[in-house]
Amino acid sequence: MSKLFIPENYKPALDMYRTQRAISFIKQHFQDSLARALNLKRVSAPLFVSEASGLNDNLNGTERPVSFDIPDAGEVGQVVHSLAKWKRLALKEYGFYVGYGLYTDMNAIRRDEELDNIHSIYVDQWDWEKVITKNERNLGYLKEVAMTIVNCIVDTCDALREEFPELNVRLERDMAAITTQELEDMYPTLTPKEREDAFLKEHKTALIMQIGGKLKSGKPHDGRAPDYDDWALNGDIMFYNERLGRAFEISSMGIRVDEESLDRQLTERGCDDRRALPFHKALLNGELPLTVGGGIGQSRLCMLMMGSAHIGEVQSSIWDEETRVGCKKAGIVLL
Repeated sequence: MSKLFIPENYKPALDMYRTQRAISFIKQHFQDSLARALNLKRVSAPLFVSEASGLNDNLNGTERPVSFDIPDAGEVGQVVHSLAKWKRLALKEYGFYVGYGLYTDMNAIRRDEELDNIHSIYVDQWDWEKVITKNERNLGYLKEVAMTIVNCIVDTCDALREEFPELNVRLERDMAAITTQELEDMYPTLTPKEREDAFLKEHKTALIMQIGGKLKSGKPHDGRAPDYDDWALNGDIMFYNERLGRAFEISSMGIRVDEESLDRQLTERGCDDRRALPFHKALLNGELPLTVGGGIGQSRLCMLMMGSAHIGEVQSSIWDEETRVGCKKAGIVLL
């Protein structure tokens, strides 16, 4: 069933050729800006990992990875959901020092994603990870890194408008920071997504912090796997999307689990079986660096800056028939 939303009087600002040029401009400008701001080096990353490695992200625990057998290797491969754990292992193997990190293009297939204006089964994002000290494992440092990313995003949006005068999206640089418990206290009768919409409508740019653990209501704000983000030290960077009239997540990020928080979160989520996996054993033994990292949606960022109504305008994917027909009728060109 289609969940397509058509904004009133919507018309794409750019034709297909200039859309492709704008996408290229955004991606090049932003990744260069991000790499400079966070001291990141570009590396190559896998499209798939071994099922037995424990490196794949299981998201909320219900999504099914795309799996396939590899006869010559005697392994089962899984197309990545994200590179959250792989990046941390790569930092160790590459020998990165404190204050430096890596970034890469991550391409994924999330077969169970519910399709709508902002969700696709194809996921493209910049995955990044940086080595930090124990003293930097706090909310103050999390907010500092998030503000750096916001500045890179706003700088790119400003440069885009100069290059493409047809575009008029302006993003708010001032970032409000709030925990999910503070959101629940502020809007006790609203759902988590409704709380985000209400807060972002007022503040325009925000870091929603501490996602994954249970709130006073007994329910988490949103799902998070127990084995990469420390639920007390993570957050989502969001902007208010004027075109769609809703909060719009651009990045899920966080300070990663150390031995103590991984131990606690595996038990809380009922995932103690993962302790036997190679990645988890190494982390519990203190063999991996302390890091901060996240993913930044490439198509999401292009969609936001260009004022697009549907993510299919900036990426090529597969859509249900009702969505294809509805978009064509509304003049929305799906790539």
